[in-house]
Amino acid sequence: MVFMPAVVRAAAGVVAAALLLLGCVQTSAPGRSAGAGGGDPLRVMTSFYPLEFAAHRVVGGGGDVQNLTTPGAEPHDLELTPRDVAELADADLVVYLSGFQPAVDTAVAEQVGDRAYDVARPARLDLTYRPIGEEGDESEKAGSTDPHFWLDPLRLADVADGLAVRLGRLAPADAAAFERNAAKLRRELTALDGEFSTGLADCDSSDLVTSHNAFGYLAERYGLTQRGITGLTPEDEPSPGALADVADFVAAHHVRTIYYETLASPAVAETLARETGAKTAVLDPLEGLDDASAGTDYLEVMRLNLVSLRDGQSCR
Repeated sequence: MVFMPAVVRAAAGVVAAALLLLGCVQTSAPGRSAGAGGGDPLRVMTSFYPLEFAAHRVVGGGGDVQNLTTPGAEPHDLELTPRDVAELADADLVVYLSGFQPAVDTAVAEQVGDRAYDVARPARLDLTYRPIGEEGDESEKAGSTDPHFWLDPLRLADVADGLAVRLGRLAPADAAAFERNAAKLRRELTALDGEFSTGLADCDSSDLVTSHNAFGYLAERYGLTQRGITGLTPEDEPSPGALADVADFVAAHHVRTIYYETLASPAVAETLARETGAKTAVLDPLEGLDDASAGTDYLEVMRLNLVSLRDGQSCR
């Protein structure tokens, strides 16, 4: 009997510790936190640069955002390594655009499931690309869906808003912070949209001739008409007939500038420019950034695109 009080005290201590631990587990169970000291940060995987940019801005400093497409690589051609697939399977959320990168679509279907966030819906993909020279009535001219929504800043803002909601479900304690971050990004993207609207309001030419049909959403937003040399992927090879068609268009519409992009060869644009007397200029589709990119992030590169467009379209 002499030892009973010590035993009782020890047992009481164990029970108290167990209850405290149970309380902590129950408190933290509803969701993970992206903030410091609130648990493990959310692990977010994105499939290419514009989605990485938006995710970084919405998550803020507390989350871990990684991009599957390495800097300088062409995202259309992305192939996943076994390590990439394993990281996708381990991520809290995978942010991707269905139909844009087939390897990612396959991995999402097989490894990710409902931990994926497809931006196609908030991006409102509603433009199609019709190959040059296709004949027939307008009702027969449906082409492939154009995925390059992020070149319209307001569509990218919509994606960021939707991403904030989805992240908030994963980390309820940080939901308000995600919403604030997305709202701040929307203000910046709205300001950028205003700069483009003003800068392209009074131009000599509204015909936008590009090496790659990546600028349909930008053209639609700001009153331009895109005329691409190749299709929706920069590796598409135009036929001699298609090149002749574009050359005729350039001559007939007095086009002064043919734009080529950063991650693909400028050879076709340069050939067409020589044949028509036009000049060439860079217009970055922002599918990826690397050390050779003119700007350090989406906002900088878009503003440099505006400078290029104002010069190439002879805007006042």
